[in-house]
Amino acid sequence: MMSAEYSASRFRILHSSFIIHHSAFKTMPYQITLLPGDGIGPEVIAAAQEVLRALPVDMAFTYADIGFGAYERLGTPLPDSTLQAIRAADAALFGAVTTPPNLPGYFSPVVRMRQSLDLYANLRPTRSIPHPSSRPGIDLIIVRENTEGLYSGIERVEEDGNRAITERVITRRGSERILRKAFDLARQTGRTKVHVVHKANVLRQTCGLFRQVALEIAPQYPEIEMLEMLVDTCAMELVRAPEQFQVIVTTNLFGDILSDEACMFVGGLGVAASANIGAEAAVFEPVHGSAPPLVRTGKANPTATFFAAAMMLDYLGETESAARLRTAVETCIAQGLVTPDLGGALTTSGMTEQIKCRLQNDE
Repeated sequence: MMSAEYSASRFRILHSSFIIHHSAFKTMPYQITLLPGDGIGPEVIAAAQEVLRALPVDMAFTYADIGFGAYERLGTPLPDSTLQAIRAADAALFGAVTTPPNLPGYFSPVVRMRQSLDLYANLRPTRSIPHPSSRPGIDLIIVRENTEGLYSGIERVEEDGNRAITERVITRRGSERILRKAFDLARQTGRTKVHVVHKANVLRQTCGLFRQVALEIAPQYPEIEMLEMLVDTCAMELVRAPEQFQVIVTTNLFGDILSDEACMFVGGLGVAASANIGAEAAVFEPVHGSAPPLVRTGKANPTATFFAAAMMLDYLGETESAARLRTAVETCIAQGLVTPDLGGALTTSGMTEQIKCRLQNDE
């Protein structure tokens, strides 16, 4: 099992690159906006809140609406008040939402939130855990552009509904800032190579621009090797030898798919967390969905939300507490004190109590 010291050193990713709120002289509580959402979202967010309260970090929590439940109550899945609450907070922790297809007036609140707050960088650490489902030796981060590409939201239907078109938008500005973020992360965490993933041999204009910007930026980081890889090759190589990767940077849809693929080598969606980072806001989340069949069964796995909370602590500059939380979670995993999806017998609340006990006893 990895030590707390290792965890602290390797996971200062967010602290070193994106910290904007933390001050060494901070005396007021951190303002944290909780976005429980739908399905198991409220359960895992409540679990994370309990765990965070067991740490010596002063936090004040507020709640905001998001998702299908918000749509049913308020007529929108993402109220303006929620965006304001995230902007006003030091950070936000998000659970999950249900997104029904083809519902008039409904839109993806997650995509809209990322675009409205310009949360341009999606960070998905993929690291081995002490569990039989996890392949050893994996420690990579996928850096995904989070606001444009095929998720730009520019769609239309033509020819009496017989032709549907989505526009893929890649900009120089969007490419440059996500590529710089990836190279900066590599530099700050001691990594020596960055894989730039694209499909410029076919998508010659959009991926061509992304690739060109990468070629312009890479020489500014002479200690880091830039490697190009076509997205289909990258998908294959992730299956064959995920240990070869340190940092992968790519466009929105490609990053969405590759990061879900990668997490299956380290325990699956139940342990996968991500960060959505912008210049003025940050939202942290488990990657799993709302899982309606698990609601109120006690079987929802809170691990991914705990790891998301640890990423949030790093972002706030509370790296010691972040390391303690990760170590407590990994200890429970190694001892089999987990939910049924990981082969254990604990409920959501049971695993939460185990984490809390470890945090309270290691002081």
